[in-house]
Amino acid sequence: MADLKITLGDITKSKVDAIVNAANTGLVGGGGVDGAIHRAAGKAKLDAACRKLGGCPTGEAKTTPGFNLSAQYIIHTAGPIWRDGSFEEDKLLKNCYINSLKQAVAHDCKTVAFPSISTGVYGYPLDRAAKIAVKTIKNFDAPLKVEMVCFDQKTEEAYLKAMK
Repeated sequence: MADLKITLGDITKSKVDAIVNAANTGLVGGGGVDGAIHRAAGKAKLDAACRKLGGCPTGEAKTTPGFNLSAQYIIHTAGPIWRDGSFEEDKLLKNCYINSLKQAVAHDCKTVAFPSISTGVYGYPLDRAAKIAVKTIKNFDAPLKVEMVCFDQKTEEAYLKAMK
C-alpha cells in the first residue's frame, strides 16, 4: 500500500524521485502547475523531451527526465476536463493517478509528489477530485511514499478532509 501525506507548497521544490505534472494532452507547457514545472525544469529541454513522446491521452501517463528539478523524473498525466460528471471524468481522473503510480514503479521510484490533477483550469470539483485521488493512492499496491502537494490552503483542506 502506498503511504500518503498532504502538504502545502510548491511541487517544483519537492525532494522526491518523481513529480507528477498535471499536463495537457499535447504535453506542451501550459499554465498553472504545468507551466511552473516546465519553467523550473528548464523549458527548452523539457519541451524537447515532451515533443518526442507524441502527446499523452487523457488518463494516461508518460515520463521524462527531471532536468533542472531535484526530482529525477517528471511523470506527465493529462487529466480530464470537467463537464458534468457524465463523460467518465471520475474514471479518467482515477486512471491519471493509477498510471502515474505505475510509471513511478516502472522507473524504480520510492517517492512521488502529486499536484491536485484537473482542479484548476480544467474545473474538476475539488472535493470530488480529492476523494478520488486519496482513495486511489492509498489503495495502490506498491511501497511508495506519496506526497500530495497542495498549491493553496483551500486545496490542502479538501485533501485533509478526504483523508479522514
